[in-house]
Amino acid sequence: MVMTKKDEIREKALKDLQQFHVLMLDGHFDFGNGYHGRLYLNPHQLFRYPSTIWRFAQDLIDVLPAEVRDQTEVVAGPATGGALLAHTVAGLLDSRRAIGGTPTMFAPFMVDTYRGPGLSRFYRQQVADKSVLIVDDVRNTGQTLARCATIVRSAGGTVIASAELYDRMEATTNAGAPNFALAEYKAPENYVADACPLCKSGVPITTF
Repeated sequence: MVMTKKDEIREKALKDLQQFHVLMLDGHFDFGNGYHGRLYLNPHQLFRYPSTIWRFAQDLIDVLPAEVRDQTEVVAGPATGGALLAHTVAGLLDSRRAIGGTPTMFAPFMVDTYRGPGLSRFYRQQVADKSVLIVDDVRNTGQTLARCATIVRSAGGTVIASAELYDRMEATTNAGAPNFALAEYKAPENYVADACPLCKSGVPITTF
């Protein structure tokens, strides 16, 4: 089977996420919530160096369909990782467009511990009547992206797509728009700490 350019970008991105210790596989991780597992995503490593997130943001843009890149007027993302990524993507999109065009805007979602993501009054006004791309660093259940999409629509914006650097392939809901991932990897099963087979086998907890 012949790989496309986008397939090559995705394959390399998956390797790079591991190389930069963002995506850590085959470990024994204590998630601190009563569960253990073999896989851990460390977004702090991703945003540690601005040059790293710029590299991944450029690759993410490369795997987006041309119509999404062309139609995007606002790039929005939830704090903190998604907002940093959205800000970078917005700037890079403009670098690929003709000088003199309308600049791509950026909108960060605030995160409330109890209510989840939200947009301030200022940014609700900014997304009204605009075509919005929602991005995040990782998609787990998909609920965060879906909630962000609902907020954009309630503010009068149109969600044209969602995108993330890494999709755990466990989403139970979507944003009601096409979704695009730079890298995909099916997360292995997590275990209740008291019944963790890794603990029973004497595998030490991975530290980093």
